[in-house]
Amino acid sequence: MHDSEGSGRRVTGRVRRRDRHGRGLRGSLVPPNVPLYRSRSDRFDDLVLLAVSQLEPRWEAELSGMEFAVEEIPPVIPDVGDPEPVPLGRLEAGPTPPARMWPPPMRPVPSQPSDAGPAAPPDPPERPGLAARPARIVLYRRPLMARADGEEELAELVLDVIVEQFARWLGVDPQTVDPGYPAEE
Repeated sequence: MHDSEGSGRRVTGRVRRRDRHGRGLRGSLVPPNVPLYRSRSDRFDDLVLLAVSQLEPRWEAELSGMEFAVEEIPPVIPDVGDPEPVPLGRLEAGPTPPARMWPPPMRPVPSQPSDAGPAAPPDPPERPGLAARPARIVLYRRPLMARADGEEELAELVLDVIVEQFARWLGVDPQTVDPGYPAEE
């Protein structure tokens, strides 16, 4: 580049960068309409599915009665003295897990038709549209992402939260659900 006076002197100007404030690359270079594009929330959903798939071989029957959901942030709840100020997940209890169901009520089975006692009460009729809602584990994406330093740590944290909530639903210790869960000191 030469100056405007026509002298042979080179003008050194400021080098223009793609990121003019020096912040670095701010987003993916892949446009959103290309299949390669994955948002942060999509990648987080994949981590949740990965964590559940790690538990499936051992707990397939119990996981079949469970739903998993992701919310951005937890709802605002007044402080109740909880040592954890921002929850990472919650359990919305549904019916008891299949492996831990209480035994069904015993109904007398008459050995002979003559000594049949009072008839057992009939099962209540099912009301249409009011099916029992399955238990649900809800993970909060932003608090989890804020606590993790990288993708690997986030994956471990997501697995730990799922194991804790699932163990709470089953009524067992988290080490029973996942032997790799860190033991409490």
